[in-house]
Amino acid sequence: MAYRHVVGSRTHVFADLAALMAKATPVRSGDRLAGIAAESAEEEGAARWCLAEVGLREILARPLIPYEDDDVTRLVLDTHDADAFAEIAHLTVGDFREFLLTASSETLARIAPGITPEIAAAVCKIMRNQDLILVARKCRVVTRFRNTIGLPGRLAVRIQPNHPTDDPAGITASILDGLSYGCGDAVIGLNPASDSVSALSGLLHLFDDLIRRLEIPTQGCILTHVTTTLEAMNRGLPVDLVFQSIAGTQGANASFGVTLPILREAHEAALALKRGTVGDNCMYFETGQGSALSAGQHHGIDQQTLEARAYAVARPFRPLLVNTVVGFIGPEYLYDGKEIIRAGLEDHFCGKLMGVPLGVDVCYTNHAEADQNDMDTLLTLLGAAGCNFIMGVPGADDVMLNYQSTSFHDSLYLREVLGLKRAPEFEDWLTRIGLTDTAGSLLPQGSSARLIAAAPGLMDGGLAA
Repeated sequence: MAYRHVVGSRTHVFADLAALMAKATPVRSGDRLAGIAAESAEEEGAARWCLAEVGLREILARPLIPYEDDDVTRLVLDTHDADAFAEIAHLTVGDFREFLLTASSETLARIAPGITPEIAAAVCKIMRNQDLILVARKCRVVTRFRNTIGLPGRLAVRIQPNHPTDDPAGITASILDGLSYGCGDAVIGLNPASDSVSALSGLLHLFDDLIRRLEIPTQGCILTHVTTTLEAMNRGLPVDLVFQSIAGTQGANASFGVTLPILREAHEAALALKRGTVGDNCMYFETGQGSALSAGQHHGIDQQTLEARAYAVARPFRPLLVNTVVGFIGPEYLYDGKEIIRAGLEDHFCGKLMGVPLGVDVCYTNHAEADQNDMDTLLTLLGAAGCNFIMGVPGADDVMLNYQSTSFHDSLYLREVLGLKRAPEFEDWLTRIGLTDTAGSLLPQGSSARLIAAAPGLMDGGLAA
């Protein structure tokens, strides 16, 4: 079915809903690379006006990828909550934007199971940045494992202690550095250089021993392939969270070597371990715009809509964390700081609107037209939008993955500017060990000295022994 919109004397024709949504997307290099972006500002504007008049019921009835061809489409439609959708079913995309701007947090939580990724993506395309911030701020998605993440007025941080050779001493030093800045409540999560279970065994024990000995109310995760983590659980190794990169189409997930049944198997195995103390949200997913196009599995759909479909893959598994690594895939997909900032706000908005606990790796690759000032801007906007968590990388420079992210110091900046606290259990722990005062501020030579004093024994391998 074609869509049409008239601007002056010119009629713009869009072949189908996928084409309309692609043309309505704010400009980005990935959609240009795919040959589906608007060819002019006028065409982009016409597409947005046209999309605003499309009904939500029509979007639900016209899957962008046929049900028979894609298991993500089947997952979306088979699990759709018709009762939650009923409240918004009569609205157009334009009406839905107005609805969201004035809806309460309770209303947004109630309708979240009825929002498909295509609906979230469609309304996102006709919203300004301030709209995305205002609505996302009202969407609270709270998850629990050994602490509580996503509460209003709080921001968690992942310590990312990557090391190019998985050296235990170097990794431990990065973890203690992050803890001394009050980071680590989201997760202590390592991207390993190796993917063998035998090599990861020592790292899993290191994380488990460190968390237990220091009695930290947090969780550890080795971000290896889901099948490797399954094997680790089968061998009885101490796994807190199961990690996997996911995307918005069956073909793109296949390129990652993952299927929905594998994710279900891993989820059930992690639940059976019962390692959470305050909750059982035991999955950690990472996403990012452009992955389906990179894999040649985008079906002519724009990358922002496909990113929202990745959140539909995550939603049934009730993850503790979903992280969009927004600028990691490079300038071929998000060219500069402006595109990265817009994509970060879009991802956070769509995920929260669908009831998924979104955090953002505020980042860029060294060949993108972006710098740390762009990251400061996005970081601040996401703080205002109520982002669940960000990254904490020593010096903001990941020495293993070779990209630029946010540092431990950046989280302190955001907490001071916006008055954001940590996860409550983690904040109590920091106060109890003397690192922070009751207001959450770092104390001069607080328990950072205690952590540093413990470092030689920890980094000599004592924890992993």
